Amino acid sequence: MTAVEQIDQAKAELLDQLEWTRKRTETLVCSLSEAALDVPYHPGVNPPLWEMGHAAFFYEVFVFNLLDGTPSHDPSMDDLWDSFHIEHRDRWNRELFPGRRKTLEYFNLIYDRVAERIEKEPLTDQALYLYRYAIYHQNMHIESMIWCRQTVGYPAPPGTDLYRPAPGDPCQGDAVIPAGEWLIGMPGESERYASDDFAFDNEKPRFTVKLESFAISKYLVSNRQFLEFVEDGGYRRPELWSFGGRKWLQTETDIALVHGSDQPLLRAPRHPLYWRWHDEQWQERVFDRWQPLNPDAPVTHVTFWEAEAWCRWAGRRLPTEYEWEVAALGNRPGEPFRRFPWGNSTPTEQLADLSGRAMAQNPVFDFPDGDSPFGCRQMTGTVWEWTSDQFLPYDGFKVDMYPFMSTLQFGDHKVTKGGSCATSSCLLRGTYRQAYLPLRNDVYTGFRTCALEQG
Repeated sequence: MTAVEQIDQAKAELLDQLEWTRKRTETLVCSLSEAALDVPYHPGVNPPLWEMGHAAFFYEVFVFNLLDGTPSHDPSMDDLWDSFHIEHRDRWNRELFPGRRKTLEYFNLIYDRVAERIEKEPLTDQALYLYRYAIYHQNMHIESMIWCRQTVGYPAPPGTDLYRPAPGDPCQGDAVIPAGEWLIGMPGESERYASDDFAFDNEKPRFTVKLESFAISKYLVSNRQFLEFVEDGGYRRPELWSFGGRKWLQTETDIALVHGSDQPLLRAPRHPLYWRWHDEQWQERVFDRWQPLNPDAPVTHVTFWEAEAWCRWAGRRLPTEYEWEVAALGNRPGEPFRRFPWGNSTPTEQLADLSGRAMAQNPVFDFPDGDSPFGCRQMTGTVWEWTSDQFLPYDGFKVDMYPFMSTLQFGDHKVTKGGSCATSSCLLRGTYRQAYLPLRNDVYTGFRTCALEQG
C-alpha cells in the first residue's frame, strides 16, 4: 500500500468512527422524551444534552483551536460546556443551556466541520492523534450516557439485545500464569503514537515487570457465586470487610432512584445496588425492568469494597493490575505485542460484550472466541474489573495534551481494567486503565479473583 493509499484509508476509518459516534450520540439523546431529558440529579451522571454539547465543545478546543487557532463557535458558552468551569449541579439548570433543537444544531455543525476538515486537510500525525483523542473522548461520554439510563431507571438504549445466544460451556477453574518477565503498558515514545501505539497518558510508558507464578480465575464472579455470599450473611459479618469497607457498609445512602421512589430511601448496603428480594425471589433491575436474577451472568454494579469482602469470604484475593494485564494479554519482551486477549484484530460483538449490546446479561462462560492466551474469558468488555491497586502513574509518566485525563484521579481511585458492556469498541485494549473511586457501583463494575497461593 502506497503512502497516499494509507492516508486515504486512515481518513476513511476516521470518518467512519466519527459518523458512528455522531449517530450513537444522537440516538441516545433523541430516543428520550423531552421530559426524560431532565434526568434526576445523581453525582455519577450528567444530563444528556449537556454531555452532547460538552463533547462538541471538546472538538472545538482540541481540533480547531489547537490545529487551526480558530475561536469557538459561541464563546459565551465556553465555560458552560467545559466540565472544569461549571459545577456539576449547575449542569441541571436548563436556563443556562439551549434546548434539544439548538444543542443538536450545534452538535451537528461541529461534527460537519470536523468531517470536512478530515476530508480536505493533510492528515499529519498530530492531526490524526487529536481527531482520535476527540472521538474517543466522545465515546467515553457515550458510555456514561448508557450507565445514566441504568442509574435513573430509563429504558435500555436502542440496539440493546439482552437475549443473544450464549455459546460456551458452564465451568469454573483457574488459569496458572507462569513466573517470568512481562510487558505492561504502551510505549512512551513512538513514531506510531497516533496510529498503532495510540494510548492515553496513564498507560505509558511501557515497562517490564517480574512476577511470580499466580493462579487467576478463568471467569468473572457470577451472580450465583455472589448470591451465596449474600445469603451467608456476608454483609452482616464485619470481619470480612476492610476498614474502608466497614465504613461504606455502615453508611446509609439514598436508593430512591433504584426503586423509582419520589421520596428519599436511606438504606445501608445489604446486597448489590440493583438487587432486591421480591415475590419470594431475588431480582435485578436492568434499566427500567426488574427481572429474576440471572445466576450465570456476572455480578455487576458492585463496589471495590464488596469485591474485596467476597474475596475474603471465598478465601481468594483480587488480582493486581499487572497480574490482570498479564493474564489478559501475555505480552513478553521480544515477542509480538498483543493489544487484545485474542490478538490484534478489532473487537467485535462475537468476541466481547461491548458497545451497549448484551449489557452484561450473558453467562460468564459466553464469548469463548475472545479468550486470552491462558484461557481467561471476557477480559475485554462485559464489566470493568476491580484490581487491588491504587490508580497511580507509571514511572516516567508524562501528561498528555489533555492535562486532566488522569492526574485528578491519581492516589484515591482504584484501577479497573478491561472495559465494560457499555464501552465502545474503539476505546478497548488490554492496556487501558480506568480509575473509579472504591465506592462506585453505578458504573458497570465486576471482578474476577486469584488464588491466595498458586498450587
